[in-house]
Amino acid sequence: MNVTPRVRPAMRWFGRTDLFLLLGLTVALFVVISQPVATLLDYVREIEDTRDLRLLPALMILATVFICHQLWKRQEMRAEALSAAAVARQATVRAAELERLVALGQALARTLDHETIRAAIAEHLPMLAPGREGWAMLKTGTTWRTLTVVGDTPVEKRERAARLALEESTPGPSTDDVCFPMVVAGSPIGVLGVSPYPALTDHQRSMLAAAAALLAVSIKNADLFREVHESSLRDALTGCFNRTHAIEVIDAELRRASRSLMPVSLLMFDLDHFKAINDNYGHLCGDAVLAAIGARMRTVLRGSDMKCRYGGEEFLVLLPETPLEGAKRVADTLRRELADMPVQWKDETLTITASFGVTTAMPSEIETEAVIARADAALYRAKDQGRNCVRVSVESAVA
Repeated sequence: MNVTPRVRPAMRWFGRTDLFLLLGLTVALFVVISQPVATLLDYVREIEDTRDLRLLPALMILATVFICHQLWKRQEMRAEALSAAAVARQATVRAAELERLVALGQALARTLDHETIRAAIAEHLPMLAPGREGWAMLKTGTTWRTLTVVGDTPVEKRERAARLALEESTPGPSTDDVCFPMVVAGSPIGVLGVSPYPALTDHQRSMLAAAAALLAVSIKNADLFREVHESSLRDALTGCFNRTHAIEVIDAELRRASRSLMPVSLLMFDLDHFKAINDNYGHLCGDAVLAAIGARMRTVLRGSDMKCRYGGEEFLVLLPETPLEGAKRVADTLRRELADMPVQWKDETLTITASFGVTTAMPSEIETEAVIARADAALYRAKDQGRNCVRVSVESAVA
C-alpha cells in the first residue's frame, strides 16, 4: 500500500475577492479612529518635545521591519510548500516505478522457461521504459540471440550495442541504445537495452539495472530447471531417455497416432554377449560400450525418434509416423552401424553386435505394455535364431 504525503497549503488571510472588503474596512476604521489617532499623534509630539525623543520615526521603522518580516515569512512558507509538493510528486512517480518493477519481479517468479520469460519481459518492459523501444538479448559463447524486442530496433544495432556493453567491441555511433548487462555469478549472460532518447534519469537507470538483474536470475533459474529436468529424464551414461519417461512418451505417441491414424513403430534391441564384456574387461569397459552405443544412436536416428535405455544393455527406439517396413529398414541400418563400430578399450578393439525386435502399433491401439511386449518377444526370437539380426513381431507381420 502506497501512502502519498499530504502537503498543507500555505495559509492565506485574504484572497483576491476580499480586496474590496478589506479596502472598505480600512476606510471605515480610519473614519472611526481618525480623531483618537490625531490625539495620539499630538501626545507623541508632546512627549518628543518634552523628553527630546524621536518616537514617531522609531515606530515607523519598527512597523516597516515588521511588515517586511511578515512578507518574507510568507514567501518562505510558499517556497516550502512548493518544494514539498515537488517532493511529493517525485515520491509518487518513484512509487509507481517501484510498483512496476515489483510487478515484473512477480511475473518472472512464475516463469520456468525462456518462452514465459519472453512473454513477461515483453509485457512489462514498455511499462518500465514508457515511450521507448527496448530489447533483451542472450549470449551463448560468441553467439547472440534475441530474447524479446519491443519496437523495430534492427538486430544488427541490438547486437552492436550488446557487444559494446560487455566491452567486446569498440564504441559505435552515439545513437547506440542504453544497455544494462545481465550478469549472474560474475558472468554476463545477456544485455537489456532501451532507446537513448529522451535521456534517462539516474532513478530510471537504477530501475532498469534492477530489472536486468531480475531478468538474469530468472534466465539462469530457467536454464538450471531445464538441466535438472532433463537430467531426471535421461540416462547419464548413454544420453538416452530413462525407462519411466520413455513409457510416458510412448503412451502419448500411441494416443496421438490413434487420433491421426498415422503409423508408429517400436524397436527393441539388446547387445549380444554383453555379460562377457563385463566379465572379461570389467564394468568400466561395459560403461564405455554403452556410452558409444548412445552416441551412435544419436548419429544414425532422427531427432524425432525417441531413444531410451530400457534397462541394462536393452534399448528402445520409438519411430513416429513410421510403418513396419520403414521400421525394419531403420533397425537393420542401426544393427549394421553398431556391428561396424569399433570400441577402443585400452590396447584392444572390441566389436559389438545387437539383436533387434520390431513391431508396429495396431490401428487405434493405445496399450503401451502390449506394444512393448510384442517388440520384446520379437527380440528374443532374434536371439534364439542366431543373434545380430532383426525379427518382426508375429502380430505385426500378420497385420
